[in-house]
This record gives sequence, structure tokens and C-alpha cells, in this order.
Amino acid sequence: MAFKKSSNKLSQAAILKHIMKRCSSLGKKQQQHNDDVPKGHFVVYVGESRSRYVIPISFLSRPEFQNLLQRAEEEFGFDHDMGLTIPCEEQVFESLTSLIA
Repeated sequence: MAFKKSSNKLSQAAILKHIMKRCSSLGKKQQQHNDDVPKGHFVVYVGESRSRYVIPISFLSRPEFQNLLQRAEEEFGFDHDMGLTIPCEEQVFESLTSLIA
């Protein structure tokens, strides 16, 4: 069982690394849209209307946020030019981020 736990942790680390790389490349492609993104933060799009949120990178280490990222990967994947899209209602996302902050 320890092997499975270690493997799971490794895959989460790989996912986070991929997300950070993806966010970094999106920032380069869409520099004009990311002028308001402070260092240590990144942009996600949430809900059906794809509302834009700027959140701290530190959220990536939180289990609650990792769950949202796994759902995003399952639904949208990470290989598109739209930015990181979170499949979640805006009110739920705002509640979650206010609890994490």
C-alpha cells in the first residue's frame, strides 16, 4: 500500500509541474491579458461564463484545489489555448477560495 501512496504523490507532483508549465506558457502567449497578474499568481477561468480569476500559486498545494484541477483535466484536459478552465460554479469556486485564503 505504501507503493500506491508514493505513486499517487508522484503523479500529483507531475500534474502540478505540468500545470505550472502550462500556466507559464499561457502567460507568454497572452501577455496583454495577463498584465494584471502579480508574480506568484495565475489565471483560471470558472463557470459556464468562463469568469476570470487571479489566484495565488500556493493554492496548487491545497487538496481542495487539487481536486478541482483533477476534474478540470478530466473534463477539458490541459492542452488547449483557452487558459486553465475549472469546471465549477462560480459561487462554489468563490466559497472554496475564500476558505483556502
